[in-house]
Amino acid sequence: MDALPICEGTDLAFKSIHQGVMHACGHDLHVASLLGVSYILNRLKKKINGTVKLIFQPAEEILPGGAIKILQEGVLLETKVDAMIGQHVMPSIESGKIGIRKGVFMASMDEIRIKVRGKGGHGAEPQNNHDPVVVASTIIVTLQQIVSRYSNPKTPSVLSFGKIEANGSTNIIPDNVFIEGTFRTMDEDWRIEAHKKINDVARSIAIGLGCECDIEIKKGYPCLNNCEILTDIVHSHMKEYIGETNIIEADIWMASEDFAYYAQNFSSCFYLIGTGYPDRTNPTLHTSTMEINEECIETSMGLMSYLALKILDN
Repeated sequence: MDALPICEGTDLAFKSIHQGVMHACGHDLHVASLLGVSYILNRLKKKINGTVKLIFQPAEEILPGGAIKILQEGVLLETKVDAMIGQHVMPSIESGKIGIRKGVFMASMDEIRIKVRGKGGHGAEPQNNHDPVVVASTIIVTLQQIVSRYSNPKTPSVLSFGKIEANGSTNIIPDNVFIEGTFRTMDEDWRIEAHKKINDVARSIAIGLGCECDIEIKKGYPCLNNCEILTDIVHSHMKEYIGETNIIEADIWMASEDFAYYAQNFSSCFYLIGTGYPDRTNPTLHTSTMEINEECIETSMGLMSYLALKILDN
């Protein structure tokens, strides 16, 4: 359902056959789990006290995300939705365990694209150029102060840049430099203010150093809030199914998730399914060696099926 632009570094039998892309976020396991849930619930459909819809997760890694499209196309309007539950793999949690948190859980996410326009030329003659490489570097470093000096320290915020393209050479200063990054927070008012500061700071630096700057900030997923009442209900059913010792109170997570759109519209609970191997360091999500302990699939399928049945019984 989703792949990331990462060259896979595992030796798994189902390693990606496409060079430069891999399932580094576990969406393949999400698909496998939900197929398992469909199999289980179909065999138990006479015991189901209501209607269950199974929603896969198309295009979560690319804005605007699949969830908003599903809502816009009316997939969830045919019957009243009483509750939404969802899960995401988490390698830092041991397989067989679950991470859950009520209230604010995951951050909003915005994509930032900056083009610095200068005047390139020979690297030996900087006085004849307006160097966009230096300007872009200054912008990246200075923008970090938006989080460290303008944000309330009590408000979780992250500003990260993961891509910079300067198509020059050792002795060639290019005309343009391209930067891509992401801004995440858990406060919608600060989110809007931060966007303005990113624009103002980047433009002022570029102009002050003799260049120009084009900025696009694409507003992405909102902050994910788990319904406190539903999450308490889910937690109680989890204790019945896997036991209290296998449930971990998850910390806030600065990753983002388009499930947040469902949470804005329905009583929802999103939790983490442990996929890690015990007694070893497990590579994190979005890395080339991300690997899943497949023993987690039994817990994943069974728990989600159990939650669906019990929530409907309530």
